[in-house]
Amino acid sequence: MAASPPVQKASTHVPSLDEVAKALSGGLSQNFANVSTSVVDCPDLTKKPFMLVSEGLGGNPRLADVGGPGFLTPTPQTDKKFTFAQIAKLAELPGAFMIGAGAGPCQHVGCNSELMNNILLDSNGGVVRNNAHIAKVNPENNACVLEKLSCPEFNLMGNFLISEGKSGKVLEVKAGKRTGEENFVSCMRKTLKSYYGDKIVALGGVFLIEKGKANLHIMPDFAKEPLHTNEEVKNWLKFYDMSAPLVCVGELVSHDPGMDLRVEHFHCFSEHGEGGHYHWDTTPEDVQYRGYFVLADYIYRVDQPPNITDLAR
Repeated sequence: MAASPPVQKASTHVPSLDEVAKALSGGLSQNFANVSTSVVDCPDLTKKPFMLVSEGLGGNPRLADVGGPGFLTPTPQTDKKFTFAQIAKLAELPGAFMIGAGAGPCQHVGCNSELMNNILLDSNGGVVRNNAHIAKVNPENNACVLEKLSCPEFNLMGNFLISEGKSGKVLEVKAGKRTGEENFVSCMRKTLKSYYGDKIVALGGVFLIEKGKANLHIMPDFAKEPLHTNEEVKNWLKFYDMSAPLVCVGELVSHDPGMDLRVEHFHCFSEHGEGGHYHWDTTPEDVQYRGYFVLADYIYRVDQPPNITDLAR
């Protein structure tokens, strides 16, 4: 690996879970017909349908925002390589449980891919348990290929919840029958932004799309020509309608304090061979979400690209 990348650290506003549950209930109710938000003991997330590698989400939770689309456009900087152990150490929690969204390690996968991180490390950075996945595009038929990732590395970008993986109180959010235009994640984020203003409230965790279908994208292999505009990026990405159940891991931030944060980023995996970057549900009448989240105490901005870009977000 190259020299250690630069890191910025920001404290977040950490209100009570009860207050956040109340705020989210009001906002989600404007976008979904059926909404329930509460504070509960975290269920055992190692069990199906979630299949995470640690039981809970708690214990010094923090977010790491690594790299970003600026390393993908206009041409990919494939030399931007990171290990999960490296990021956990930079986030000051070396023995970490990490979940979230990023780009897979092309040097091991053989092509560009979407990453669904789900790994538990020991204090020396060794892998204790790993159920991370990547989704890539089969160039012969443009179909999704979902595989487990045995290599504890990633490239270009990543947005992770990092914690000790302990059981404890979490925010349970349920929503169904979408009536508005916002997706599940954006609705939560915009609700928190409206409620807390310029205070930074950060959530990380996992949600399940229990019923219905969702629009997901997968990055195909790197574009042969530079990508300069959002339209060029959209035309390059491969979009799919994928079926529940889908397990979605990632994080969101209500407000970017000028650190070029990716304010929301969730990727999905499944047992039926589908996965990728979550955009929205495509069956609003049928969709049903159930998620578990914790509030992060800090955000670590790692290796911020020099050129701020809104491309590929």
